[in-house]
Amino acid sequence: MIRTGKPEDATILDAIARRVADELHANGVDQWSSTYPGRREFTADAERDALFVDEEHGRIAGSISVLPENDPAYAAVSWAGKRSLVVHRLMVDPDLRRAGIGSALLLHAIALARGAGMDSVKVDTHPDNLRMRRLLERHGFVHRGHLPLIYREGFELVLG
Repeated sequence: MIRTGKPEDATILDAIARRVADELHANGVDQWSSTYPGRREFTADAERDALFVDEEHGRIAGSISVLPENDPAYAAVSWAGKRSLVVHRLMVDPDLRRAGIGSALLLHAIALARGAGMDSVKVDTHPDNLRMRRLLERHGFVHRGHLPLIYREGFELVLG
């Protein structure tokens, strides 16, 4: 079940993020750090009603933040959509992977964008984060280019 995240979810999400970051680093992906994302980001997203968590049997299994586009780094790429929502901090508890949680969270973001009348959904990921890239491509996202300011690859799903 996906629900709107609350500030009190931040501690659990921080613990999950540390495990995800450790796993990314063990696989040679330098995407997150020992402090980012953390309680501060998750709390801020919750306070903006931009945090969504997947809860399975009373346990937080993953989360996603969905925000209006405002990152200057995105100007480096030619995007199809003019009005977009941007996915940030999509993660799934490593113990609960391969159960469709990442897909459910991504589909929730797409539904939010459609409901808001947006043109597209955008997301960036580290060039070496092949798991995330495969998830995006499975859901129809198209690679739009490199974002050099943040060393990420930009992907977009045009809604229509």
